[in-house]
Amino acid sequence: MLTKILTPKDIKTFLNRLAAAIERDQVNVDALPRERFSIAYNDSMWRSWRQDHRDYIEKLLSTVEAIPPVVLKQLTEIAAAYEPELVGGAMLELFAEVVSGSSAEDVGSAERFFGALIKEMSGQRKRIYHHVNAPESVMQWLEPADPLRIARDPECQYGSH
Repeated sequence: MLTKILTPKDIKTFLNRLAAAIERDQVNVDALPRERFSIAYNDSMWRSWRQDHRDYIEKLLSTVEAIPPVVLKQLTEIAAAYEPELVGGAMLELFAEVVSGSSAEDVGSAERFFGALIKEMSGQRKRIYHHVNAPESVMQWLEPADPLRIARDPECQYGSH
């Protein structure tokens, strides 16, 4: 049994931490010597990618309070039933679709974004995972270092040197 249903405050905390992690990631990348990067690395593209994610997160933050209790309950169930890495991967894909402009859905609010995540996760095979603290589980959905997993992109590879 879950100890706590997620609240708008929990979602705000997650989104604020994610935005801060993306900003820190840019600062860390800016501090790396140029030789750490592949010659194919496009600094302005990845800088824009990070900023566009932060801009979208700000948009989500402005609508978090409007997330209905039923959506928060469904997110809580996802946080309890799925491995954080699986949810994080689905969330990153959804962010990428939205930020790149290729999302087929209107996900301009936190309710719609997290509704799309719930829909995506409902199509995933559940793995045996029972996390009793939903807010703690949510904080594990994305990594604090390289939250957008840019360093793993074959064009970048600055994290592997």
